[in-house]
Amino acid sequence: MSQPPEDSAPHSAGPPDRQTLRLLERHLSSDSLIAETAFDPDAYEPRVLQGLFDAGQYPDSVTAARLDIRWFTTSDFSVHYIEEHEDGERWECRWDRHPNTHNIRLHFHEPPSATEVTDLTLPSLHPLEIYSTILTAIEQRIETLWS
Repeated sequence: MSQPPEDSAPHSAGPPDRQTLRLLERHLSSDSLIAETAFDPDAYEPRVLQGLFDAGQYPDSVTAARLDIRWFTTSDFSVHYIEEHEDGERWECRWDRHPNTHNIRLHFHEPPSATEVTDLTLPSLHPLEIYSTILTAIEQRIETLWS
Protein backbone atom coordinates (compact mmCIF):
# COMPACT_ATOMS: atom_id res chain seq x y z
CA MET A 1 0.00 0.00 0.00
CA SER A 2 1.08 3.56 -0.53
CA GLN A 3 2.24 5.63 2.40
CA PRO A 4 -0.31 7.73 4.27
CA PRO A 5 0.19 11.48 4.32
CA GLU A 6 1.94 13.02 7.28
CA ASP A 7 -0.22 13.42 10.37
CA SER A 8 -2.98 15.84 9.52
CA ALA A 9 -4.36 16.00 13.06
CA PRO A 10 -2.42 18.05 15.57
CA HIS A 11 -0.39 16.18 18.15
CA SER A 12 -2.75 17.47 20.85
CA ALA A 13 -5.29 14.86 19.69
CA GLY A 14 -3.60 12.38 22.04
CA PRO A 15 -2.13 8.89 21.67
CA PRO A 16 -3.56 6.39 19.15
CA ASP A 17 -6.54 4.36 20.33
CA ARG A 18 -5.28 0.90 19.32
CA GLN A 19 -8.44 -0.88 20.45
CA THR A 20 -10.66 1.29 18.23
CA LEU A 21 -8.25 0.99 15.29
CA ARG A 22 -8.40 -2.81 15.60
CA LEU A 23 -12.21 -2.74 15.86
CA LEU A 24 -12.42 -0.63 12.70
CA GLU A 25 -9.95 -2.93 10.95
CA ARG A 26 -12.21 -5.93 11.61
CA HIS A 27 -15.13 -4.08 10.03
CA LEU A 28 -13.11 -2.74 7.10
CA SER A 29 -11.55 -6.11 6.30
CA SER A 30 -14.99 -7.72 6.03
CA ASP A 31 -16.41 -4.99 3.75
CA SER A 32 -16.87 -6.04 0.11
CA LEU A 33 -15.44 -2.70 -1.09
CA ILE A 34 -12.10 -3.31 0.63
CA ALA A 35 -9.34 -5.40 -0.96
CA GLU A 36 -6.73 -5.07 1.79
CA THR A 37 -6.12 -3.48 5.20
CA ALA A 38 -2.86 -2.66 6.93
CA PHE A 39 -1.63 -0.89 10.04
CA ASP A 40 1.15 1.68 10.00
CA PRO A 41 3.73 1.12 11.30
CA ASP A 42 2.46 -2.37 12.31
CA ALA A 43 -0.34 -4.22 14.11
CA TYR A 44 1.50 -4.08 17.47
CA GLU A 45 1.79 -0.28 17.59
CA PRO A 46 -0.78 0.96 15.08
CA ARG A 47 -1.00 4.70 14.46
CA VAL A 48 -2.88 4.56 11.15
CA LEU A 49 -5.29 2.02 9.70
CA GLN A 50 -5.26 1.90 5.90
CA GLY A 51 -8.01 0.37 3.81
CA LEU A 52 -7.25 -0.17 0.13
CA PHE A 53 -10.43 -0.25 -1.95
CA ASP A 54 -11.02 -2.94 -4.56
CA ALA A 55 -10.22 -1.25 -7.90
CA GLY A 56 -12.88 -3.42 -9.58
CA GLN A 57 -15.55 -1.41 -7.74
CA TYR A 58 -14.51 1.75 -9.63
CA PRO A 59 -14.58 2.88 -13.28
CA ASP A 60 -11.25 2.50 -15.09
CA SER A 61 -10.50 6.22 -14.66
CA VAL A 62 -9.87 5.58 -10.93
CA THR A 63 -6.55 3.79 -10.54
CA ALA A 64 -6.56 3.48 -6.73
CA ALA A 65 -8.59 4.50 -3.69
CA ARG A 66 -7.84 4.23 0.00
CA LEU A 67 -9.00 5.25 3.43
CA ASP A 68 -6.49 6.36 6.09
CA ILE A 69 -7.94 6.24 9.61
CA ARG A 70 -6.36 7.77 12.69
CA TRP A 71 -8.21 7.36 16.00
CA PHE A 72 -7.09 8.77 19.33
CA THR A 73 -7.79 7.94 22.98
CA THR A 74 -9.43 11.39 23.27
CA SER A 75 -12.13 10.20 20.78
CA ASP A 76 -10.63 12.54 18.22
CA PHE A 77 -10.10 11.13 14.75
CA SER A 78 -9.14 11.78 11.16
CA VAL A 79 -10.59 9.69 8.33
CA HIS A 80 -9.07 10.59 4.96
CA TYR A 81 -10.50 9.22 1.69
CA ILE A 82 -8.26 9.49 -1.39
CA GLU A 83 -8.85 8.52 -5.01
CA GLU A 84 -6.05 8.47 -7.56
CA HIS A 85 -7.16 9.04 -11.16
CA GLU A 86 -5.47 7.98 -14.41
CA ASP A 87 -4.98 11.64 -15.40
CA GLY A 88 -2.82 12.10 -12.27
CA GLU A 89 -5.49 14.01 -10.37
CA ARG A 90 -6.52 13.21 -6.80
CA TRP A 91 -10.05 13.42 -5.42
CA GLU A 92 -10.11 13.50 -1.63
CA CYS A 93 -12.04 14.47 1.44
CA ARG A 94 -11.57 14.09 5.18
CA TRP A 95 -13.74 13.79 8.28
CA ASP A 96 -11.95 15.19 11.34
CA ARG A 97 -12.48 15.68 15.02
CA HIS A 98 -9.57 17.40 16.72
CA PRO A 99 -8.61 20.70 18.31
CA ASN A 100 -7.83 23.27 15.62
CA THR A 101 -7.93 26.96 14.80
CA HIS A 102 -9.87 26.79 11.52
CA ASN A 103 -13.28 25.33 12.51
CA ILE A 104 -15.16 23.62 15.30
CA ARG A 105 -13.63 20.42 16.65
CA LEU A 106 -15.81 18.23 14.37
CA HIS A 107 -15.45 19.26 10.72
CA PHE A 108 -15.26 18.04 7.12
CA HIS A 109 -12.64 18.81 4.49
CA GLU A 110 -14.64 18.97 1.25
CA PRO A 111 -13.81 17.25 -2.01
CA PRO A 112 -12.26 17.37 -4.51
CA SER A 113 -9.12 18.75 -2.82
CA ALA A 114 -9.97 18.60 0.91
CA THR A 115 -8.92 22.23 1.26
CA GLU A 116 -12.34 23.80 1.92
CA VAL A 117 -13.52 23.06 5.45
CA THR A 118 -17.04 23.09 6.87
CA ASP A 119 -18.38 22.41 10.35
CA LEU A 120 -19.86 18.95 10.75
CA THR A 121 -22.63 17.50 12.88
CA LEU A 122 -22.97 13.75 13.37
CA PRO A 123 -25.76 12.00 15.30
CA SER A 124 -23.21 9.92 17.24
CA LEU A 125 -19.47 9.91 17.87
CA HIS A 126 -19.34 6.14 18.37
CA PRO A 127 -16.59 4.78 16.11
CA LEU A 128 -18.89 2.27 14.36
CA GLU A 129 -21.52 4.96 13.70
CA ILE A 130 -18.87 7.23 12.19
CA TYR A 131 -17.50 4.29 10.18
CA SER A 132 -21.00 3.57 8.84
CA THR A 133 -21.63 7.22 7.93
CA ILE A 134 -18.32 7.47 6.07
CA LEU A 135 -18.67 4.16 4.21
CA THR A 136 -22.16 5.20 3.12
CA ALA A 137 -20.74 8.48 1.76
CA ILE A 138 -18.01 6.55 -0.11
CA GLU A 139 -20.58 4.14 -1.57
CA GLN A 140 -22.54 7.17 -2.81
CA ARG A 141 -19.33 8.60 -4.31
CA ILE A 142 -18.70 5.32 -6.18
CA GLU A 143 -22.28 5.34 -7.50
CA THR A 144 -21.73 8.90 -8.72
CA LEU A 145 -18.54 7.86 -10.51
CA TRP A 146 -20.46 5.18 -12.41
CA SER A 147 -23.33 7.48 -13.41
